[in-house]
Amino acid sequence: MLKPIKSIVYKLFFVPAAFLLIQGSAFANETEHHAGNTDSEVHEAEAAPAHESKFNPGKLVIDHISDSHDWHLWGSHEHPVSIPLPIIIYNKERGISIFSSSRFEHGHASYDGYKLEEGTIVSEDGSSFFDLSITKNVMAMFIAIFVILGVFISVARTYTRRKDEAPSGLQNAIEPIILFVRDDIAKPAIGEKHYARFMPYLLTIFFFIWVNNLLGLIPIFPGGANVTGNIAVPLVLALFTLVITVINGNKNYWRHIFAMPGVPIYVLPIISLLEFIGIFLKPFVLMVRLFANIMAGHIVILVFFCLIFVAGGASAGAGLGTAVPSVAFTVFINGLELLVGFLQAFVFTFLSAIYFGMALVEDEHH
Repeated sequence: MLKPIKSIVYKLFFVPAAFLLIQGSAFANETEHHAGNTDSEVHEAEAAPAHESKFNPGKLVIDHISDSHDWHLWGSHEHPVSIPLPIIIYNKERGISIFSSSRFEHGHASYDGYKLEEGTIVSEDGSSFFDLSITKNVMAMFIAIFVILGVFISVARTYTRRKDEAPSGLQNAIEPIILFVRDDIAKPAIGEKHYARFMPYLLTIFFFIWVNNLLGLIPIFPGGANVTGNIAVPLVLALFTLVITVINGNKNYWRHIFAMPGVPIYVLPIISLLEFIGIFLKPFVLMVRLFANIMAGHIVILVFFCLIFVAGGASAGAGLGTAVPSVAFTVFINGLELLVGFLQAFVFTFLSAIYFGMALVEDEHH
């Protein structure tokens, strides 16, 4: 067990520092490239507004936490190194269009009547369309799904083949987590009678959130996607929890909302209104908690990284002096976010299980 633990520690703590140094070298090379321009290019640069050539930390942070139509790896906006992703557009007048995002040349060109403006596809003639493109976050979710399927199919086959033997390898690592979700989340929150039918959903959201949180933080995944820090993903997961809760709500659950036992009749309308609002407020809180925590972690990591270049804009010595503590704090926060990623997966799953348990409450529990 020590070998995989050492490998994980190496990847999660030493690789981030190496990746930051590589990013810094790329930025330095870009600066040298501009320094070696011809005289005419220098005069053009001098004629350009000063703010265009300065490092903009706000734009860098927004670009990294936002979704995009290509997978940016490194480099500046003028000379980026990125992986193009499929563009899929359905227009009622022109039908469906499928092409690579490289056709847009990072927003500098249009193709087939469409162009890219501030990361959003717009139609040149102003017509409406449906954007079904595979963006960076969608691709990251596909990768997470393949990782989860690969792990669990392998574990299931091993379990079937060695049912009467003690677990080992990957099965030994995954089985305690599954038992943790079952014994410490599902059973206490939902009850022995009903927990089993909710286990597939609870296990799915737990591992989906956790794996996406990890992939967004490991820098060997260059330009890691901010999946759970994108409000759309927690929103859909919270909607799933809401729908399952409402569908499984029994008569005692609805009576507790609209005719709460023991409440005076003159107070009941107000209490019922508050309880009805609470049906939607609970998944809303689920969504905001996951979104805000993951988004904040990404921003803090990027801010520490940006400090190097902000200080370097004043002088080379200041940049070098800031680099060491900034990289150290970035690696520390990255390690802390690994814990936060697990905790957010646990909290989302645990609260979902509590809501399911509330929907199945029995008479004797009132």
